[in-house]
Amino acid sequence: MADQHPNWLSFMAHARAMRRKAIDSGDQGYGAVIVKDGEVVGWGPSRVVVNGDPTAHAEMEAIRDAARRLKTTDLSGCVMVSTSHPCPMCETAGYWAHLDELIHGADAVSSGAPVYQRC
Repeated sequence: MADQHPNWLSFMAHARAMRRKAIDSGDQGYGAVIVKDGEVVGWGPSRVVVNGDPTAHAEMEAIRDAARRLKTTDLSGCVMVSTSHPCPMCETAGYWAHLDELIHGADAVSSGAPVYQRC
């Protein structure tokens, strides 16, 4: 999948914008987006603090937003781009959502397809 859209850094700019939104709202500095066919289809700033929800990580918020927008829980063909390496909860959510790939960090590094992690 990364070969089809080699400029993951441009999508990382969107994830960083979500990070900035999280910080500006008083939350933790994490952001994520879900990309499908070269378009952002899900947005996620961290909302753990502002929502009082320990599961409202940026990656979880982006998955939830993409599922709502695409009207499906099957996000096959999608890639998550996040400002940091997803935690085990978020990677497992990506696995259950059938994401194709995880891209993370300032250098937009791929860690491949998400794997099921026993938390």
